[in-house]
Amino acid sequence: MFPNATLTVEEMYKADAAAIAAGTPGLELMENAGSAITDAITKRWAPRPVAILCGPGNNGGDGFVVARLLAGQGWPVRLALLGDASHLKGDAAANAERWSGEIMRLNLDALSGAELVVDALFGAGLARAVDGVAADIINAVNAQWLPCVAVDTPSGVHGDSGQIMGTAPHADLTVTFFRPKPGHFLMPGRSHCGELVVADIGIPETVLEEIRPAAQLNGPEIWAGRYPWPAADGHKYTRGHAVIAGGDTMTGAARLAATAARRMGAGLATIAAPSEAFAIYAGGDPGNLVVEADDVDTFEAFLDDPRRNAVLVGPGAGIGEQTRAKTLAALAAGKACVLDADALTSFAGEPDTLFAAINAPCVLTPHDGEFNRLFGAMDDEDKIARARRAARACGGVVLLKGADTVIAAPDGRAAVNAIGTPFMATAGSGDVLAGMIVGLLAQGMDAFDGARAGAWVHGACAEEFGPGLIAEDLVDAVPDVLADLME
Repeated sequence: MFPNATLTVEEMYKADAAAIAAGTPGLELMENAGSAITDAITKRWAPRPVAILCGPGNNGGDGFVVARLLAGQGWPVRLALLGDASHLKGDAAANAERWSGEIMRLNLDALSGAELVVDALFGAGLARAVDGVAADIINAVNAQWLPCVAVDTPSGVHGDSGQIMGTAPHADLTVTFFRPKPGHFLMPGRSHCGELVVADIGIPETVLEEIRPAAQLNGPEIWAGRYPWPAADGHKYTRGHAVIAGGDTMTGAARLAATAARRMGAGLATIAAPSEAFAIYAGGDPGNLVVEADDVDTFEAFLDDPRRNAVLVGPGAGIGEQTRAKTLAALAAGKACVLDADALTSFAGEPDTLFAAINAPCVLTPHDGEFNRLFGAMDDEDKIARARRAARACGGVVLLKGADTVIAAPDGRAAVNAIGTPFMATAGSGDVLAGMIVGLLAQGMDAFDGARAGAWVHGACAEEFGPGLIAEDLVDAVPDVLADLME
């Protein structure tokens, strides 16, 4: 039920409220949260002087529970509170009363002698930038490289967007509850979370039926059951035929994409190439088919064969009227399409022409620059909201690339891809991704599943290979990743 779901801040408030309404007291949820944080700490560190920094809300209440439990296990605990204990309310106030130790006012002295910090200052729904003494102490934690455990999210990281509200600690460990939030996976918040632990605190799974979250962490759990493994009686013609529009200069891009499509299972992959570059394409990987297609009419004629059922336009295609025309021809043919790079930029300033032509399964794979040229900057929205709005506008699946790739469907479903490595920032990596996706679409995978599966396999290949990665290595790593996926 809702595998890999992520909950927005508002959805998590609803989950807490639903659990309380169903009979689990808020005080019990807070006790369970503090116990989970304590367990995570004691599994990773031996007893040492710990500074627990508590805020004025429920995050601070969790911190009071952690202080009590760690002290009960013999840890030297110093607790510092932002504000006055008399101003605490509800469950946080109750746990402050249960704490028998000193409550010092939050200041830099709280860090004196500390060898571990528990950040229980602010929760995921922080509405304004961290400032004042809270900012000073967070900056000191970072400056002193103190090991830090964050409660829910590192203070200053917004749970929905992953944006840094003023400042935030670089946590070694973040313990959150029931389900993770998008901000745990979106940059730059993800780089502040360290190891992420999602703890069960007694919220029943059934609350998800009421909330019906629309965003997920991308992973095989959500699409592996629909991966197009070959049938026992299948052959190359039943596994789909991907067509890649090749350009006359950046010939490596289309070749990488075609090989990636075949690695992902497409039965055939053909590069439709200009005649002046035919010899270059034909001299490449022998499994990639090559045909001459000097103009749009020839390209359209080649697509007439219904067995050629998926088309990729963009990698190395060149920006301009020819690429625009080939993109529109592919869409008009009713083929499943992947539009990348030059195919997107060729419609900059005239996006409505492209959007009106999308009437079949289609995946757009922009990076930020291409996205802004096609959809506008949308700087006031988080990455999931941007991708969702773009998908609604164009009527296709939008895969907004980056270290925190987001895949969004026109109906509002979204997934954040958190697998991969910084070594993927290399020429041709995006061409391989586009080829992987068109290979899956050629085999009949739907656009949203194909984009999610392609993005995950792409990242997993990078993790499989490790340092020194170049785009060709991503293609070569596919068999091992798919073998693991089959298991």
